[in-house]
Amino acid sequence: MKKLLISCILILLVITGCSNSKESKSEDLLSLIKQKGEIIIATEGTWSPWTYHDESDELVGYDVELGKLIADKLGVKATFMEAEWDSLFAGLDAKRYDIVLNGVEVTEQRSQKYDFTSPYALIKTAIIVEGNNSLINSFEDLNGKSTANTLASTYATLAESYGATPTGVDDLSQTIELVLSGRVDATLNAEVSYYDYMAQHPNANLKIAALTEDASSVSIPLRKGEETESLMIEINRIIDELKTSGELSALSNKYFGIDLTQQ
Repeated sequence: MKKLLISCILILLVITGCSNSKESKSEDLLSLIKQKGEIIIATEGTWSPWTYHDESDELVGYDVELGKLIADKLGVKATFMEAEWDSLFAGLDAKRYDIVLNGVEVTEQRSQKYDFTSPYALIKTAIIVEGNNSLINSFEDLNGKSTANTLASTYATLAESYGATPTGVDDLSQTIELVLSGRVDATLNAEVSYYDYMAQHPNANLKIAALTEDASSVSIPLRKGEETESLMIEINRIIDELKTSGELSALSNKYFGIDLTQQ
């Protein structure tokens, strides 16, 4: 009887071990992505030239093409889910999205919560003001001023650190409208976004008042944990491969007119 009981316990332990092994394996995000045959990518779709809709209403941009390249090299389909900035990370936390591709800058605060891939772009932040504004010439001049930015973004946080009061907006077009109308004093945004906007609106009365000295790294955030480790390794390998082949530089020149992969 005792031998039978011990045998039953051993069988249960083996079954439990196998079950746990299968469960652990199923939690690996890269394996799940390959099983589904698609990678769910979160993006705003309103921030040209990173991610936006063209005249045919097709979702395009630097991040969109990069996402498709990553998916192709993983052997899966890229499925883009559009959402407002504030909900991109909430969706990532809730596992509604596998990754976020939206010109996300690496910050110390974000790095505490997310793991980041190798950088795929390096950008400087610009203070953009109305063309006749002579009061803002440096980041220190933001003290006591008003800015327009997506709340909780790197730019809003930077503006606040210099004493500015950010007003929340949904997209770059709305941001520029507030600056041009004088309802806010300035906006902080990627330098390349300013040049892209001016290329499309050459008569806009805007200028860059100041730039950050150092460039920030733009990377892909993933949830922290063992489940994302293999996906992180694979995406880093793909980014390195795209850099080596020159594809990433060509993509950057296509959308920004410069190579953002270089310092």
